[in-house]
Amino acid sequence: MDFDQLTLTEAADGLSAGKVTSTALTREALARAKANADLNAFVTLDEAGAMKAAAAFDAQGDRSKPLGGVPVVIKDNIEVAGLPCSAGTPALKDYIPGADAPVVAKLRAAGAIIIGKTSMHELAFGISGYNTAFKTGAEFGVRNAYDRARIAGGSSSGTGAAIGARIVAGGLGTDTGGSVRVPAALNGCASLRPTVGRYPQEGIAPISHTRDTAGPMAATMADVALLDRVIAGGDPVLPADLKLVRIGIAKAMLANLDGDTEAAFHGAVAQMKAQGMVVVEIEMPQLAELNGQVSFPVALYEAYDDLVAYLAHTGTGLSIEALAKVISSPDVKGTYDDLVIPRKLPAPDNTLIDAKPIYDAAIKIARPALQTLYAHTFSGNRLDAIAFPTTPRVAIASNPDSSSLENFGLFIQNTDPGSNAGIPGIQIPLALGGTSGLPIGLELDGPAGSDRRLLAIGMALDRVFGRLPPPRRS
Repeated sequence: MDFDQLTLTEAADGLSAGKVTSTALTREALARAKANADLNAFVTLDEAGAMKAAAAFDAQGDRSKPLGGVPVVIKDNIEVAGLPCSAGTPALKDYIPGADAPVVAKLRAAGAIIIGKTSMHELAFGISGYNTAFKTGAEFGVRNAYDRARIAGGSSSGTGAAIGARIVAGGLGTDTGGSVRVPAALNGCASLRPTVGRYPQEGIAPISHTRDTAGPMAATMADVALLDRVIAGGDPVLPADLKLVRIGIAKAMLANLDGDTEAAFHGAVAQMKAQGMVVVEIEMPQLAELNGQVSFPVALYEAYDDLVAYLAHTGTGLSIEALAKVISSPDVKGTYDDLVIPRKLPAPDNTLIDAKPIYDAAIKIARPALQTLYAHTFSGNRLDAIAFPTTPRVAIASNPDSSSLENFGLFIQNTDPGSNAGIPGIQIPLALGGTSGLPIGLELDGPAGSDRRLLAIGMALDRVFGRLPPPRRS
């Protein structure tokens, strides 16, 4: 098997047919993980456990299982029994859960082999993956699969880098404002942010119960659909007939694009039209204003209570104050010390004010208004989805400055609004930039509950755009 082009679906089919062993696939994945230590993609690599599970599958595994014997990775804020679950922060580095999170249990029941836990932006609070708490390479920060000098994106940085670097073909991340879609876009892989509530959230270190969800990340949209079916159930998804698909484009989501991203996006729109898809321009008045009233107020306010509850669940005896005291990454430490723990939010004049009234208004007024705006946009324009560049720019340089508030806002510019409305979104690898040679992604956001329809459209578009070439090996 050509491991550089291997998909989850092909691996599962090969294992089912007896053409390859789980031991061979798992050994190769582990070897690639170790050979790519400079990516900083892993916090924990479970070589002994993975090889034991693979050998057990080869000896007497059920080959009819949808992921039987296939190696995968899990973001390090999702609990895997017997492996540390650090959430990317020093205070939790020795926390070892006794049970799998429900989403992990679903993968394991489907026969998946978990080779390790992937690194992430500390406490999932960022888009760069520049985490100073853990590293396996010479420098800090999860590195981009296509260029080690660049960010992998965040917060599901390690899962994105591991898939982009062809270490594995799939795994799990989590998404609050873009965290499975941003790293997937920057590393050339596919992902789904499901409708909030589609997946169980227990056993996952949280930011916001209103906004958080686990999400599958993989080589192709067909692989993402396979992972989604394992977690959420249902029949296999078939590719959509693109002639029956209607897509909207909002001009506001085409701001701040670099040249490579702009060219790739407009090229993709032309390809979609050539397939018979209907593409219409749409207006979404007040989108930025409503999103701003929901985004940080909800995440920063809920982060306190949700993390306190999670820490109680861990049985570590850790308080949120003790955890915050040893946060390693300066951007995340500042967020917790200045905003999360004192329950404050920045006012327009840069003073800090009580977060509770702003949070209440976000939940009771702004978020329902944002959801209504999306619902009316979809129904009024008869849209299957809204299309936009997943990130406005290709991956930027990886260093402490990559975690600036300006970069944070820029990279979630397009992913954040749908997150706050709780609607599903898929990220599809589009192209390598003509100048940069770096991956560029296309996102489609659909109405609440339209996950399977989005996956079907994504599978059809995968065939149009084709798979990105693997990163060149130095």
